[in-house]
Amino acid sequence: MKESVIVDKSKAFALRIIKLYRYLCAEKQEYVLSKQLLRSGTSIGANVREAKRGQSKPDFYSKMNIALKEADEAAYWLELLHESGFLELQAFESIYEDCNELIKILVSILKTKTS
Repeated sequence: MKESVIVDKSKAFALRIIKLYRYLCAEKQEYVLSKQLLRSGTSIGANVREAKRGQSKPDFYSKMNIALKEADEAAYWLELLHESGFLELQAFESIYEDCNELIKILVSILKTKTS
């Protein structure tokens, strides 16, 4: 159950990140931090998808762990974009909440798989 939720939510998050990246480039002329966010924010779903096709339980665990690390990195870039004035509070809170939800789901999956 959680695995299908994480697949859907990580893809939806990636699509939000792509839209945010386009906005930051076009409207704010911010290219460096937003590119880092684009890479980490879209990588979450890619690693989750790879994990579903994992060759073994350790492979699954490894890919989900990478997805968790990417989600945490995305949260960092979001924080920097907000604190540096490129991302307004309302937009930040909305997407940051989604990122934290992904982190919580991934942590839950990893705890379940290792217990």
